[in-house]
Amino acid sequence: MTQVKDKTDQKLNRALAELMGWRVIQSHTAETGGGAPYYQLVAPGFGGRHYREPEDTWKYVPDYCTDPAASLEVQTAAIKENYIKYVSTLCDILDGESDEMSGELSPEAVADMLTASPRERAEAAYITLQDVEQQMISEPCCLVGRCQECDPITE
Repeated sequence: MTQVKDKTDQKLNRALAELMGWRVIQSHTAETGGGAPYYQLVAPGFGGRHYREPEDTWKYVPDYCTDPAASLEVQTAAIKENYIKYVSTLCDILDGESDEMSGELSPEAVADMLTASPRERAEAAYITLQDVEQQMISEPCCLVGRCQECDPITE
């Protein structure tokens, strides 16, 4: 968890954007771009402005670390992917301890989660989405749905 704590807001925003499907593409070659290539930040439903340098495009990703609405967007994505991991991670971030969730949450813990800052939600979402991505890499059979080995059907 310390790795995410060490990230600046800008680096965490970019990492989250990449996990959410944002990419930089070369939209024009040097020939069609007037002597230098152009790059564009794209995401589902978003096509940004054109820039000469690929790094310049990343300035325009959502500010998940300070914008409450943007942090709710990544929170929703993380909950969709693995709500148990997200809730557990957010609890760990809020109380400063890293222990498995067991049983019911106290009303205080629920209140803390409801009033978490955008940065805290972004950190928990990053850890959750990163974990899901790593799981997909290590368990490619699950890319098309759960296999019996990873999620056995119980009767």
